[in-house]
Amino acid sequence: MIRRLCLSLLLLTLSFPLIANNVELNPNHPERYVVQKGDTLWDISGKFLKHPWHWPDIWSANPQVENPHLIYPGDELTLVWRDGRPVLELSRGLPAYRMSPQVRDITPEAAIPAIPLSLIGPFLSKPRVVGEELVEQAPYVVATADERIVTGAGDTIYARGTDVYDSEMFSIFRPGDAYKDPDTGELLGYEAIYAGEGAVTRAGDPSTLQLVKTTREVMVGDRLLEADDDSFDLTFFPRRPEQNISGSIISVVDGVSQIGQYQIIVLNRGAREGLETGHVFSVYKRGEIIRDTVSQERNEMVTLPEEHAGIAMVFRVFEKVSYAIVMKASTAINIHDTIRSVDL
Repeated sequence: MIRRLCLSLLLLTLSFPLIANNVELNPNHPERYVVQKGDTLWDISGKFLKHPWHWPDIWSANPQVENPHLIYPGDELTLVWRDGRPVLELSRGLPAYRMSPQVRDITPEAAIPAIPLSLIGPFLSKPRVVGEELVEQAPYVVATADERIVTGAGDTIYARGTDVYDSEMFSIFRPGDAYKDPDTGELLGYEAIYAGEGAVTRAGDPSTLQLVKTTREVMVGDRLLEADDDSFDLTFFPRRPEQNISGSIISVVDGVSQIGQYQIIVLNRGAREGLETGHVFSVYKRGEIIRDTVSQERNEMVTLPEEHAGIAMVFRVFEKVSYAIVMKASTAINIHDTIRSVDL
């Protein structure tokens, strides 16, 4: 009788997904996996978990390993159970070589990224969100040498206001679209469209700068900012926000009307609301407003319920807005659709 009861409980357990502390494993998860070059943390997490943002719930950082939160090609991940919950353990060792000994590169830059850097790289250093005050007060291009209409790398430009800065290198940008909160109307900032970089060759009013590199023509009226140092933390991990956060999509890069997987979106929430890199959100398609032509009260306007449309992850945070990448889209996503903290 006891054996039958135990067998019944075992069969009952196997008939349900593996869940521990709200962590649901991928039914086809491996027991071990060796990290490969080109892997991303999101993809590896998806091999073991149904929901990749549960990664911190199963990751066991080894304090005896340098940079215990980073994962490198060649590392072996093993799924084990501790106190009834799944845990991923890391085994790190130097690879074997037939030739003379070599040193393995385990710098942070060699670690696998959370998501493909080819998709988010251009948005990590150059595009910015700038405030209205900065746009008004930033140094600006007042003229170009030889009255050139189009200028590029190697050309000379003249700018006013640079004498208030200590830096000799400047990023040149053009104020783009205004980011406004669709619910409150608050001006959250302006898109800064990167045009290039220039080096001061003669300080003054105006100062003389030589364009070092350009990605588009530099024009009179473009603004100058101190050049970025291009040092950004890429070691973030997919995870749920610690508190419930909701907001809206206010813009999409490239200006498309319908948003799909791997496209970059702008959210009307930032550091002041508690957003951090790695935070994962559910995207909900806003309910369409329709006219009820069936009820007795004809022409009554009705708002349809929201529908789950996808998953997005934040990868760069500003004070009032953030950049996020759509990791999954089950239907077309549009500007002004809603984002909320994942509830799984």
